Amino acid sequence: MDIIELVKSAFLGVVEGITEWLPISSTGHLILVDEFVKLNVTEEFWNMFQVVIQLGAILAVCVLFFHDLNPFSPSKGKQGRKDTWRLWGKIVLGCIPAAAIGIPLDDFMEAHLYNSTVVAAALIVYGIAFIVIENWRAAKRRRMIESGELVVGRPVGAHFSAPAAPAEDEGDTDFGSITTLEDLSWKTALGIGCFQVLSLIPGTSRSGSTIIGGLLLGCTRTVASKFTFFLAVPVMFGASALKLVKYLVVDGGTFGTNELAIMGVGCLTAFVVSLIAIRWLMGFVRRHDFKGFGVYRIVLGVLVLAYFFAIAPTLGL
Repeated sequence: MDIIELVKSAFLGVVEGITEWLPISSTGHLILVDEFVKLNVTEEFWNMFQVVIQLGAILAVCVLFFHDLNPFSPSKGKQGRKDTWRLWGKIVLGCIPAAAIGIPLDDFMEAHLYNSTVVAAALIVYGIAFIVIENWRAAKRRRMIESGELVVGRPVGAHFSAPAAPAEDEGDTDFGSITTLEDLSWKTALGIGCFQVLSLIPGTSRSGSTIIGGLLLGCTRTVASKFTFFLAVPVMFGASALKLVKYLVVDGGTFGTNELAIMGVGCLTAFVVSLIAIRWLMGFVRRHDFKGFGVYRIVLGVLVLAYFFAIAPTLGL
């Protein structure tokens, strides 16, 4: 067993655990990191690894939101369990568009879209989208405060008379017409699922595309982020299962001691880091917008283009 390969796998797990939940594209980052930190594995194993490592990240969601997602919890009561089953129905509905398009096109996308140019373009385009959308939301929030529709310092979604203090004095900047998961309609869940289709392009970010969809459809950043986490459960389990079947059956791959160790270390690291990243993001979105992530995406996209089209060729890479 090669210790260096395990260290590389742990590093990739850190990248996955952070970037899976922040709207900056985990797959895109793993593709880019592979240019500099390469696992000594077959191409087939790497193609499988960069998807299946997400299992560690998704387990973090299951742990942190176990009560929310558990329809059998006796503490919820009959209505609570019914609401949880309804939530799962919306989650499944939101997953249908991406599954319907992604499964048939999986081989095509792997062959033609998993490259630095596509990743860089997606990083830049959706980085700009985040900035534009958040500016639009900020202007809308100011109009709502001026008209008295929104009162800062009150519970999100509450409508009271206009406040005496300006919005900038308040820490909580989250707002929207859909303030809880119970407010999320079946139509909105499907709409967010349609936005999730955009994430099939590497570099887009699954969380980024669904959060953008949620914001445009009226969700608060908190609800958009939380529903994004929940959508990830069936999507990532399904994607991982698909990649495992392809690796074992189609590609004829095997799991030796080294491969099992690499996969185990990567998933475990992604799980631990995801616990931290998710908790941090849920606190962040109540008081900050996503423009910072948009700027990061644009800068990273430009650096990627500069590296692969200007620096790498001069170095003979």
